[in-house]
Amino acid sequence: MIGLAVVGACFIGFALVSSFVAPRRLPDFPGKNGLPVFMIASFGLFAAMLTAVAVFGVESEPAKSAEAKGAAKTVQVQEKEFKILPASLSVAAGKVTFVVKNIGKIPHDLSISASQKTPLIKPGGTANLAVTLAKGTYTLYCSVPGHRQLGMKATLKVT
Repeated sequence: MIGLAVVGACFIGFALVSSFVAPRRLPDFPGKNGLPVFMIASFGLFAAMLTAVAVFGVESEPAKSAEAKGAAKTVQVQEKEFKILPASLSVAAGKVTFVVKNIGKIPHDLSISASQKTPLIKPGGTANLAVTLAKGTYTLYCSVPGHRQLGMKATLKVT
């Protein structure tokens, strides 16, 4: 992105100087002998701009292609007595990895269903939960007996 901006700035600077500044200082700009040099510089900068677009325009493709291939999204979640933070989440459908940190004083886990949950997380500990989710609304909760009923739940919207 920076390379593209630098080449673009050079191209624009050359165009402005040759259009406004040079004709005021040199009335016969570019002159008989200067015309070939001016044309070569113009075409050279134009070619440099096209090359910069082709080369530097590719920088963002690896990130897009990784996302398109179904790269997992990472969602940070915190648990404490008796809350899951944030209380509502939204992610795109596909692979999602929840990074769950227990900031409370007693053990917790994070469940999406009975079969999809983290192991019990000790206070100060962290666990990951990798799942593939379809569109819909899910409830994240702590499956430790009584915790869900005390408010340890969050809403997850998958779009």
